[in-house]
Amino acid sequence: MQMKDKYKILVTGASSGIGYAIAEKLSKAGHRVYGIGRHFDESKRCSFEKVEYDLFYTEGLDGLFTELGRDGAFDILINNAGVAYFGTHETLKPDMISKIVRINLEVPMILSALALKAMKTQGFGMIINISSVTAGGINTHGCCYGASKAGLTSFSKSLFEEARKSGVRVVDIRPDMTDTDLYRNADFGVCKEEEAYLHPEDVAGAAAYVIDNVGSFVATELVIRPQKHRIAKK
Repeated sequence: MQMKDKYKILVTGASSGIGYAIAEKLSKAGHRVYGIGRHFDESKRCSFEKVEYDLFYTEGLDGLFTELGRDGAFDILINNAGVAYFGTHETLKPDMISKIVRINLEVPMILSALALKAMKTQGFGMIINISSVTAGGINTHGCCYGASKAGLTSFSKSLFEEARKSGVRVVDIRPDMTDTDLYRNADFGVCKEEEAYLHPEDVAGAAAYVIDNVGSFVATELVIRPQKHRIAKK
């Protein structure tokens, strides 16, 4: 990957949680960051460029991406936006399943397709997909969510092999349980004991590490976990 001092970066799911932490960290490091979010809390400071858009409406992504690229192509795409509903699978309604699959898998595929042409043309680029440790396991009470993340991880692996000769890097980051509102629809959450969960800033640090350490090799998969692991029932 051709080195630059600073990159133009697009981050999805940037209004809160991991996405916000990533966008803030990279923006404060001097990169030009655009963060997409469905809704931004006006009381929350953002050092990056806010882009309000509901990613569920995929038919508008082509136009949005074109508009955001008018001042130059994106060097890095970070697919972070995610949706989860938990419970035994028969309790999930069709619209819940649609949201999980569309936001967690379809949107990253679409945005990656839109970003790749310019990345390949300029001979460098990076796509970072924020997947989950659930991608490699059995996920009772989270079958659909785990399947969507397994699909994203599979997509990352195949896309790297497809695009690597063009100078495009694809990195799959798989964080363990992180203190975000992803679990707002679940009957459990993170255990607030020390070292029992990840902070959004931990995942942001992993993304920044991948970006800052560009060399002759690429770490295509990065799993980050807390030293301890516990969940808390609500």
